[in-house]
Amino acid sequence: MRITPYPEYIKPNMETINHTGIKKRIEWLRREIERHNYLYYVLDAPVISDEAYDALMHELMDLETRFPQYITPDSPTQRVGARPSERFAQVTHSIPMLSLDDAFSPAEVREFANRIKKAAGILAGDITFTAEPKMDGLAVEIIYENGMLAQASTRGDGYTGEDVTANIKTIKAVPLRLNIPGKLIIPKRLEARGEVFMHKKAFLAYNAERVRNNEPAFANPRNAAAGSLRQLDPRITAQRPLDIFFYGTGLIQPFPEVHTQWEILQYLKSMGLKINPLTQRVKTIEEAIEYHNALAQKRKDLPYEIDGVVIKVDALRLQELLGAKARSPRWAIAYKFAAEMAVTRIKDIQLSVGRTGAVTPVAVMEPVRVGGVLVNRATLHNEEEIARKDIRIGDWVYVRRAGDVIPEVVEPIRERRTGEERIFSMPETCPICHTRLIKRPGEAVWRCPKPDCQPRLIRSITHFASKGAMDIDGLGPRIVTQLVEAGLIRDMADLYEIKKEDLLSLEGFAEKSAQNLVNALKNSKKTTFARLLYGLGIRHVGEGMAQLLAANFHEIDALRQADAAVLMRIKGIGQEVAEAVSNWFKEPDNLLLIKRLMDHGITLESSPAADRPTASSADPVHGKRFLFTGSLTGMTREEAKRMVEARGGLVVNQISRQVDYLVTGEKPGSKLEKAKAMGIAVMKENEFLKLFQ
Repeated sequence: MRITPYPEYIKPNMETINHTGIKKRIEWLRREIERHNYLYYVLDAPVISDEAYDALMHELMDLETRFPQYITPDSPTQRVGARPSERFAQVTHSIPMLSLDDAFSPAEVREFANRIKKAAGILAGDITFTAEPKMDGLAVEIIYENGMLAQASTRGDGYTGEDVTANIKTIKAVPLRLNIPGKLIIPKRLEARGEVFMHKKAFLAYNAERVRNNEPAFANPRNAAAGSLRQLDPRITAQRPLDIFFYGTGLIQPFPEVHTQWEILQYLKSMGLKINPLTQRVKTIEEAIEYHNALAQKRKDLPYEIDGVVIKVDALRLQELLGAKARSPRWAIAYKFAAEMAVTRIKDIQLSVGRTGAVTPVAVMEPVRVGGVLVNRATLHNEEEIARKDIRIGDWVYVRRAGDVIPEVVEPIRERRTGEERIFSMPETCPICHTRLIKRPGEAVWRCPKPDCQPRLIRSITHFASKGAMDIDGLGPRIVTQLVEAGLIRDMADLYEIKKEDLLSLEGFAEKSAQNLVNALKNSKKTTFARLLYGLGIRHVGEGMAQLLAANFHEIDALRQADAAVLMRIKGIGQEVAEAVSNWFKEPDNLLLIKRLMDHGITLESSPAADRPTASSADPVHGKRFLFTGSLTGMTREEAKRMVEARGGLVVNQISRQVDYLVTGEKPGSKLEKAKAMGIAVMKENEFLKLFQ
């Protein structure tokens, strides 16, 4: 297509500048570029070549460079115009962005419809629904004021999100100015809600580029989209291939003449906001179930990831009548797909040595794609689990991603066995240092007892440097491995003996990066008792337990002198934890490590947990152990953990009979079945939140 020539009122080479003509040309270019953005990114129907589009953009950039007085916030050139942020500001949603209850079977969906009919009574009539693909991305709210993009934020905890305005502007499917048809009133305020995502092909190409640049690959498109949108520098976000579908609204002023969810979607579409074309209006809940089943069949062929169908009551009046619970509306439900499974073959079972010395068998499999992710390894937990499932080397097996995240071997396909498969048996010695393995009474895990076994040492020091512990910026697994292999460190205290000259001898370090790490080590010396305790890697002492210990002992000498009996008097500390802590402080090597750390200048401030008022023992959270499984929708795991700890509870990472409550989010993993078998109380996320109201 030929590019529209300069209008008659402006001559490119004229000696006298016609500012009126310049301004009109700039305005025309902006409208034209945004029109082509809409055609390309929203309608997927471009009418000009990429070269022609680039020519328009280059001309606009040139004119705005020469005449900066005409630059406006809604110009296409300003999509990457903000400076990098040091942190995201907080944004409070005027109407909460609630999460959705889940359903995993037709029976649960029908029960949802029956509840609506019962609650609505005679007003229900023939209830119609909208059925929308549930995008596997990151929910955002974009606010337009008088038709102009004013602010954008993430969903966050549903009530407060992070300001990502500059980053959202880099997504070309998001209009900077609404395309208001002549018959519609420009809303003073429109809060449009959507899901930012990354297409499968774009994700694969982007990951391939990261691998070429020696950067870690993202696990799946959702993580890639979330990581891209939460970049502090919008110039980085602009390089990521992000897209968006809008699915609803928050506040609209004035409210338009619409009466259904379907009409809301058409209203958004009429303003140039992209909605999912697969969304359908269905007359009955049975049609919604049929829609779900049909979409499940198409799932693999879609260009983006979805993990279910969102079913909503169509009538807005009925939505208002039904209202909402604490964290979810009563008029909508997420009907999730069953976890995808694939078939592959176990080539070998190898052993991995963890931070605490736990030796874990890992299945090495022929690569297979499960739920859009290439999987070739999966933990088998322990030899008892392998025996229970009767998994053998050489077996063909079913593999799934538990919770659509963690690779899991479900079961072997016994009818495909040839007789050449080998039964796995745990070796007597560590596969790395060849020290004899030990297994404590009552445990299923074999452990390497040697503290300086190389993989154990690397993981221990990486844990010590992690954000929840000493927070040593820039000291990740790769650099820790280099330091260990070079013989520069043999334990945590050795970190504080590292000099810049030592780092410069290692591959990948230059003057600046070496100095940055030395500075980070120096800055980490001022920490809290709780952080240090967590960083030491004492068995069963996670961040929550470290805070509880710090709150009760305040200094390391007092904790060192406490025996198991004293520790067990503290609400929330059982025999297993008490013995682990007491035994750790009895080891001479551990006491020497503490002394060396203090000699290197580690100073302990008062831990935040120590400054909290003591929680009431009558509190249903106080002293209870919580374990989380699945993805939380109303908060992050870290936020949930802080809520529990603020009320005197503990958050643990492993399933055991000591757990009081298992809290389930979206796509709960194998812990759910184990909890039911052990008789552990199970609560959904919304029930968990009721404890804090």
